[in-house]
Formats: sequence, C-alpha cells, structure tokens
Amino acid sequence: METDRRLRPEDVVELNPNFHLRWEEPQQAHVLLYPEGIVKLNETAATIIERCTDGRSIAAIAAELSYVFAGANLGKDVLKFLEVAHAKGWVRVKS
Repeated sequence: METDRRLRPEDVVELNPNFHLRWEEPQQAHVLLYPEGIVKLNETAATIIERCTDGRSIAAIAAELSYVFAGANLGKDVLKFLEVAHAKGWVRVKS
C-alpha cells in the first residue's frame, strides 16, 4: 500500500478492498467495516468516501461537492480528508 506520498487533486482514489462502507441502522451512521473492527463515520466523511467508488479524481469529487453545497470551495478540505483516509489505509490510489 502506497501511503507515504501526498495525494494530488488529479489522483483517483478508491475504497481499500479490506474495508466495506455501509449504513448501520443501530448507530444511525455510515461505518467502515474491516476485519479488525469498525470505524463510525460522520456525515461529511461518508459523503466523501461514497464518491470514491466511481473512478473520479479528487478534484472532480471536490467540484461535485462544491456544487452540491452551494458553491463552497471544498477542494482543500476534501483533499485534506482523503489524505488522512489514505494514511489510515481506508482509501488507496487507484492503479
């Protein structure tokens, strides 16, 4: 897993196959399930992770979310979150 380099806006990231994103009704939240446990995501994190499933670049994900949230400039925030998710192994750069 290549987690030592910084992500770039043109990178396409995908959910690491060791993790599974799903809605947990008892917790009323999206979670990432993995063999050793579970990570409860807040709504913002889940919104970003959900968009890492269809082959779009980080810049494209940020642009869509900026549109959805009334033109807010979210590029840096999306990139920063995905860098943390990448470092934790939740997402990986798609090869």
